[in-house]
Amino acid sequence: MKYGLNDKPGLLPMLMYGLQWWVVSLPCVVIMGIIVSKLHYTEVAEQTFYLQKLFGVMGVAMVVQVLLGHRLPLVIGPASVLLIGILSTVSAGIPAIYTGIMVGGLVLVVLAYSGWLGKLQFIFTPRIVTVILILIAFTLTPVILNLVLGNTDHALFNLFFTLLMVLALVIGNKFLRGIWKSTTVLWGIAGGALVYYLVYGFPVLASAGGDEVVKGALFNFSLDFEPGTILAFLFCYVALIVNELGSIQAVGYMLQADHLDSRTTRGVGVVGITNVLSGWFGVIGPVDYSMSPGVIAATGCASRYTLIPAGLGLILCAFFPAVVGVLVTLPGVVMGAILLYLMATQLAAGMQMLVREKAITDFDSGVVVGLPLMVALLLSFAPSGVLDSIPSLFRPIVGNGFVMGVVTVLILEHLIFRKRKPGQQG
Repeated sequence: MKYGLNDKPGLLPMLMYGLQWWVVSLPCVVIMGIIVSKLHYTEVAEQTFYLQKLFGVMGVAMVVQVLLGHRLPLVIGPASVLLIGILSTVSAGIPAIYTGIMVGGLVLVVLAYSGWLGKLQFIFTPRIVTVILILIAFTLTPVILNLVLGNTDHALFNLFFTLLMVLALVIGNKFLRGIWKSTTVLWGIAGGALVYYLVYGFPVLASAGGDEVVKGALFNFSLDFEPGTILAFLFCYVALIVNELGSIQAVGYMLQADHLDSRTTRGVGVVGITNVLSGWFGVIGPVDYSMSPGVIAATGCASRYTLIPAGLGLILCAFFPAVVGVLVTLPGVVMGAILLYLMATQLAAGMQMLVREKAITDFDSGVVVGLPLMVALLLSFAPSGVLDSIPSLFRPIVGNGFVMGVVTVLILEHLIFRKRKPGQQG
């Protein structure tokens, strides 16, 4: 490594490495931000302001983690599992959704700083972690389908465009090296949007918004403690904890960081605090991403301080609505293709872990993995009329494919097949 974990590079190297981290983190914020903002708002001005707030929160979260949290070089971005929670509770309204995110963040803070987090880790057996990873990819399939084929006028073109774009991303990830490999998604967004615009014309940029939007949407003070929505998000935060622990452990072991237990506690605590902040601002909450080891290996720089310029760069984006407004106009099919690629990598990570941990060794262990996935798929593609018939109190739980998948795997692993000791692999 050119720079170790606590090394402070000079000004120019600091800015250059910070720029690379910023480029890596940018697509994560853009993709999730655009999808969620379009779920909530129809006006470009409101969507733009949502992204501005999201950039600000993610930038603050990255800087605080590096200085006060886990103190590791980890990319932070919106949690895809919270997107699942938002999708399943969108009918409950914005106040209920972001109250749920605030409550979930508060639970993380309590778990981290009370010492309960270590005591609850027995729940996350290899099979459960694997199923959660795969569930995220499976239950986001309807979103991808809507992004890719939602415009029926160009459905056939969009389908082939998506397949070719994903293939190009796979090839790029296979053969590119260094920072080019780490920024494959960014180049995919830029290249895909350019090709799409050349075929169907460039969009007319709308105004980024007015004072009335800014004054009315900066904070989410209208709290709505809807039990079903809160419980649905608490299940989502189970997966978020798995993601956070995995990311911290992966980078911590790679860099042989000291006091990894205390780093983990602080990291989960800061994620909890910043999720409370996200709910307060009315945006999707953050989590640390597991892509960081690849970036560190590619650049040869493990200094945590190089993420500070990247975090400040994200915060800076929040003050330039014209730039964010351009991002909002990105074609839905491009976002769908990128999300398809990212979920394919998520699925690959889950399958890799499935093999590495020998999570399936007989028929019973296969059922523990397979049944929750089938339950999740069944509910994810269930007709809206059927889901609407579920009582509103239980709809965010029973009608949520991800939540029911998690419930199913917990019951199978810890109740029906309880004879397997915690941590036993097969």
